[in-house]
Amino acid sequence: MPRAGLTPAAVTRLALAELDESGPDALTLKAVAVRAGVATPSLYKHVQSIDHLRDLMTVTVLDEAAAEIGGAVMGRAGRDALEVFLRAYRDYALRYPHRWTLMEHPTSDPAVQASAARLVEVGYAVVRGFGLGAETQVDAVRALRAAVTGFIALEHGGGYRLERDPDASFSYLIGILAKGLNPS
Repeated sequence: MPRAGLTPAAVTRLALAELDESGPDALTLKAVAVRAGVATPSLYKHVQSIDHLRDLMTVTVLDEAAAEIGGAVMGRAGRDALEVFLRAYRDYALRYPHRWTLMEHPTSDPAVQASAARLVEVGYAVVRGFGLGAETQVDAVRALRAAVTGFIALEHGGGYRLERDPDASFSYLIGILAKGLNPS
């Protein structure tokens, strides 16, 4: 009999807590079971495998990020929306560095793809505010994602060792991207 209160959503929350505290290398079904206070085989009543659990985690993280970032952007347009979008994305990644890795490596699972699409739609809402055509919007969203993902990856990896504050460099990046989206 499953432990009272243990559901796929509860297992996912426990797994995210394990990920946040111990990192991706420590994320195992055994570690989640210990956190849940059950034997590892008991988790199979709620998740099919560690890969299935990672997909559930990724859906949760993408939905959480889309809600947070989308909420921050709501009601804004142009450069203001762009700046808020990029800063909210970076803030989420800095607050949850291990969750961010899930966001950046989605799987082919349909639920993951649907959640990823919700986050990408926030990016489209931002670039539409610059009056770009449909094809250019795709390029713009890809460019924004590449820029912010690259910046965050370098930041997480300790790549900013020069004396200049990374926040100042991020502001500079935002300026470059804003000019690129609205060159006139």
